[in-house]
Amino acid sequence: MRKHIKTIAAAMASLLVMQTAQAQIPDGYYASLKGKKGAELKTAVHEIIKKADVLDYGSGTGHTWEGFYSTDRMDNGQVVDRYSNDIRYFGKSGSVISGMNIEHSFPKSWWRGTQNQAYKDLYNLMPCEQKINSSKSNYPMGKVTSVKTDNGCTRIGTGNEGYQLWEPADKWKGDFARGYMYMATAYQQFSWSGTQALQILQQGSYPTLRKWAYTLYMEWARKDAVDALEVERNNAVSRIQGNRNPFVDFPNLMEYIWGDSINYAFNPETTLSTSGYGGGGSVTPDPEPTETMIYEAMFTDNSGNCTAETVNGPYAGFEVWKRDSQYGWKGTAFSQNTAHAAEATLTTPEIDLTGCSQATLSFEHAVNYCNNPSEILSVEVACNGQTAKLSGFTWPAGNNWTFRESGDISLNSYAGKKINIVFRYRSTSVQASTWEIKQMTVKGIKTSTDISAPTIANDGYPDFSRPYKAYTLDGKPVTDIRKRDFIIINQDGKTWKLKVEP
Repeated sequence: MRKHIKTIAAAMASLLVMQTAQAQIPDGYYASLKGKKGAELKTAVHEIIKKADVLDYGSGTGHTWEGFYSTDRMDNGQVVDRYSNDIRYFGKSGSVISGMNIEHSFPKSWWRGTQNQAYKDLYNLMPCEQKINSSKSNYPMGKVTSVKTDNGCTRIGTGNEGYQLWEPADKWKGDFARGYMYMATAYQQFSWSGTQALQILQQGSYPTLRKWAYTLYMEWARKDAVDALEVERNNAVSRIQGNRNPFVDFPNLMEYIWGDSINYAFNPETTLSTSGYGGGGSVTPDPEPTETMIYEAMFTDNSGNCTAETVNGPYAGFEVWKRDSQYGWKGTAFSQNTAHAAEATLTTPEIDLTGCSQATLSFEHAVNYCNNPSEILSVEVACNGQTAKLSGFTWPAGNNWTFRESGDISLNSYAGKKINIVFRYRSTSVQASTWEIKQMTVKGIKTSTDISAPTIANDGYPDFSRPYKAYTLDGKPVTDIRKRDFIIINQDGKTWKLKVEP
């Protein structure tokens, strides 16, 4: 069923030439999110969605099952069951469907079962086949590696950490992931209780979800993007409760709270809003942008203009860092057959990342006579008078002369700034290693300001002779709008989704 819906949505999108934003989200509803990032952004989202006019729990008029009649009923009366492939149909509005329960995706036991707003929140409640509902118990959602129960839609078993988990089908993973993000934000003030709750949650407003959980859920949400059915349910619940699931409205909001954009300010006016574009289909990822070389040096040929400084040397006049025509920059405090305590830096010239939205560092190095290079040597970024240590790259073993690639090291948190890279050598009177750095590069993705107007399938507006902003469907700035099928244009407070013709 889900794949069929996505196919229809994709087919509709291919016919779309131009459409203005359609009002499902109230004007100004998300205005307070503008300019916020990370923990501050999550709390701002919480303040918007924390209050909901929930239905009473159970069956009958004004109760949960009447809500399901609006939120989880297909045109032919069939129940949308995200936990099983069984086919059942709604009867009278508000009546219980035989063989089904009201299922809490976020188990109610995690807040001691108190029948509060979360207990009745339709973003967390869905109709579910009884047997699988019982089997999944109050387990967290995660990747099941050892399966005990599998009904063809929901798997139950244990994960790599030994936790008891349940795992939805691929076609529902993104929906449940965005639902968990909603719950961890709307109710971030809760005091979570019990073993299962604390396997996935931690107390406090940020990040609330444990790292393994939000990392997995973001992965699922990227792979199973928002589709028409999920948008329709978000709108239906919103009509009942008055609040919304912002992680459905803004598919990339999660990146600004837990992901790769936590150091960037969120702007609801320019990022993709699924409800603002006719409830459209899947969000199509933008192709990988082209990198530009910002800094490149082969240290064996004396390029790079680095500055070497011995902070503390073995004796007066001793230089720890020296350039070698075969091995590049070479740092050591081993002299006269003796290890000496020392500290020295090798610093690049200023690297200008202004105008960059992303940047990566890589270098090639070798380390010998060192038991654990990462504990005594370091690579740092100097920016605005402060120095921060980099991590997450490959260190050589420390016992040979084999050069190793560091791998790409993200400098995204420094995009838009000017920095220096600092290689810091340290030694002791017991261990004075030799560190060789042969070459280094910094690459960046620049935001172009020279955007030419495209040929559009339907002329009229926006006016490309005046300033405008262009974005991909997932909210990334566009450098050349002629190289993609669909774009988002923002001008004079209005937003359009456009199909671009070659």
